[in-house]
Amino acid sequence: MDEREGLVALALLPGLPPAGAAGLLARFGDARAIPAASSEALTAVPGVTRDVAAGLRDPGLAEKVARELSRLHALGCAAVTLADPAYPPLLRQIPDPPPVLFVRGSLPSPEGVAVAVVGSRQATPYGRMVAERLASDLARAGVAVVSGFARGIDSAAHRGALEAGGVTLGVLGCGLDVTYPAGSGALAERVVRRGALLTEFPLTTRPLPVNFPRRNRIISGLSRGVVVVEAAERSGALVTARLALEQNREVFAVPGPVTAATSAGTNRLIKAGAKLTEDWADVLEEVIPGWVRPAAAPPPALPEDLPEEARVIWSVLAAEPAHIDAVANRTALPAGRVAAGLFALEMAGLVRQLPGQTYVRVGGRI
Repeated sequence: MDEREGLVALALLPGLPPAGAAGLLARFGDARAIPAASSEALTAVPGVTRDVAAGLRDPGLAEKVARELSRLHALGCAAVTLADPAYPPLLRQIPDPPPVLFVRGSLPSPEGVAVAVVGSRQATPYGRMVAERLASDLARAGVAVVSGFARGIDSAAHRGALEAGGVTLGVLGCGLDVTYPAGSGALAERVVRRGALLTEFPLTTRPLPVNFPRRNRIISGLSRGVVVVEAAERSGALVTARLALEQNREVFAVPGPVTAATSAGTNRLIKAGAKLTEDWADVLEEVIPGWVRPAAAPPPALPEDLPEEARVIWSVLAAEPAHIDAVANRTALPAGRVAAGLFALEMAGLVRQLPGQTYVRVGGRI
């Protein structure tokens, strides 16, 4: 095996933890030297068990690597190893970088800026709206948006970047040939066209719970900063934030209602020193040295032909989603006129409807 194949071989051993792979490379210097080492030398590396050592010394390992690379090629995927110039430079700097990234799509330029937007799978309409808008604004500013391709906040972040015509990276906790979460195939295709899906796990790997903390270190490792939009007290997004701190990345958090369990984790992050994040500019001020927030744009002018009920509704809407019943209560307008006014605002591009008959102004701070 050559160096590239030797690095792929490390990824094919399920019992080898990230720190063990990093330890082997530090100890032997070259992946090609690992299979020739004695069992005693291999097991002297923390994280390398006798079973892993036996797998590394297996004469059939080269054939397994060749088979994996052939299957990846047939699926239109690639293996980007630590030996490749295309390997993301920020990820290379973490203590335990994956020896190989299995990639479907195209990685962004190494010189570009990437920011992670993560949060709860059990997201609220507010959280999804914030994640989508934040990711969209970052993408328009030329930032690659990284997330974990899970339901909730992650999916909203990917969608926001895509709708802005930007680049997004989805980091998986399974193999590239496994569709997870269920029903995410259409979003996966959109991500691949504008960026990439990537993973350290070989083909056919199922999305086991133990895989996701490992995935999280890649999300933060790829990024200059991590924005947590919504997170409960115990959340995988908080694990990503902790890993980001360990990797010397910036950590941001979007505040939420003190009564909402989905914001307990983000509010605690802010107390602990994470930067309170209201919009995309709060992020770029920290991750790009010397970047200066642009002057605030004036509020959009309302079209002259906008119906009176639409003007009244516009005056009571804000950045936080409001249910149609709440809009009716605030305006004291009949239900029919509220529906007509909201429709007019939507057609004018001033209001967007979210799931559950909730509405929010377009533009402005999150």
